[in-house]
Amino acid sequence: METLEGAGFRVTSARDGRAAVDVAAADPPDLVTLDLTLPHMDGIEVCRRIRETSDCYIVIVSARSDEVDKLIGLEVGADDFVLKPFSPRELRARVAALFRRPRSAMGGEEAAAPHVPSPSQPADEPTTINCGAGLVINSARREVQIDGTIVELTRIEYDVLEYLATHLSRVCTREEMVLSIWSSALTHDHHLVDVHVANLRGKLRRHSDATWIHTIRGIGYRMDREDQPQERRAGGGPYLVARIDSEDWARGLDF
Repeated sequence: METLEGAGFRVTSARDGRAAVDVAAADPPDLVTLDLTLPHMDGIEVCRRIRETSDCYIVIVSARSDEVDKLIGLEVGADDFVLKPFSPRELRARVAALFRRPRSAMGGEEAAAPHVPSPSQPADEPTTINCGAGLVINSARREVQIDGTIVELTRIEYDVLEYLATHLSRVCTREEMVLSIWSSALTHDHHLVDVHVANLRGKLRRHSDATWIHTIRGIGYRMDREDQPQERRAGGGPYLVARIDSEDWARGLDF
């Protein structure tokens, strides 16, 4: 609490998971820091319930180092995961990185934070990106549609998709994506990219069988226009293109 109060936040605390959900509903927050081990309702369920009604930033802070906890937390809507013990400087850096990204309006009311252009969208780029096979990204509205149907994405999932879309047909490394979408303080945490790409693919696949995002093993990802497929090299080329589903993460595949 002292770390966030020192950064200028008005902080409200809750003693257990149920109280946290009630507090977030009664006084909608801009940021939630959430432990996984809470009485009455664990942090994963609290995160899930808050995310149903709020687009606030959610940072899970936990001493549980199991990677499964991190993956599940990000899956249910957390923006970041900080492992205890951590320094106040690290937490402030991560929170600052979150607030550098634009916030969407909730309930028709503009968010209090000033609008900042997305880090992956240069100011002189067109506001609409056509990725083929019905996938269209409107960066001005931060809206994604497939064949006219809006695809509901979290803030980070949108940032990942927009970054890849603005670099069509180019391999984007995990490190450069972390630097652009999160911050230089997080360059060691490439799994953040992998988890959100897996979630993003799953949501796109609910609307279409098309494949836009390809895994470049050991390097990162490349996004292609689906109606203009690029040449795939199964051998002899510099990259092996693979389609990795979110289910692969559950099986513990390491890529």
